[in-house]
Amino acid sequence: MNNKLKNKARLTGILYLLVILLAGFSQGYVRGTIVIPDDPQVTLTNIISSEVLFRLGLISDLLAFMIDAVISILLYQLLKSVNKTIAAIASVFRLLAHPAIGSLNLLNHYMALETASRSGIMSSLGIEQQEAWTMLFMNAHNAGYLLAGAFFGIHCLLLGILLYRSVLFPKVFGILMVLAAGGYMLETFGNFIFPGYQFVLANIVGFSAAIGEISFTLYLLVKGTRKTI
Repeated sequence: MNNKLKNKARLTGILYLLVILLAGFSQGYVRGTIVIPDDPQVTLTNIISSEVLFRLGLISDLLAFMIDAVISILLYQLLKSVNKTIAAIASVFRLLAHPAIGSLNLLNHYMALETASRSGIMSSLGIEQQEAWTMLFMNAHNAGYLLAGAFFGIHCLLLGILLYRSVLFPKVFGILMVLAAGGYMLETFGNFIFPGYQFVLANIVGFSAAIGEISFTLYLLVKGTRKTI
């Protein structure tokens, strides 16, 4: 039983690391360098000149969301002994956040690419129309990203409770995951209620999520679990 749990935990850690790397590449590097907020002209130019990279960003996100569906089930199996109901709810919220909402939201990423294309359906409307529609789709993608973050924040909150109560993991990871949940929730509701502070809120969630999720991922990779059940 001990080896099976450790192997399952390490597999979860490997997949979690892949998600962090893939999502970091697509959101942090691809969209972070190509999409310039409030500058449709530069954004359109960047998408056209970096089309392959922009497409890779979409694929990277899609792969991350598919892997996240597996992580959701693995975390449920690891933590259902703590509280089966909470573990199931946490799993559902993670499935809704990225495999569901996040995947559908990639349509906005794809439509921005189609709109920006010189041979696409919008090319006959003129460059200004292309710029406006491209930015509209990217803004819609950002809003969808925030909506998914609210669901993921609830998942992190419930995951934190489960980790704190579990004998398999140090309680500190439960505390850190709850802090990560606060970061995600603050980013989502802060952006919708108080627009204009996106940079500050993104830094808050980046810091809190990095501490919580990365530290937990490293523990899963290195140690797996703390003790047997």
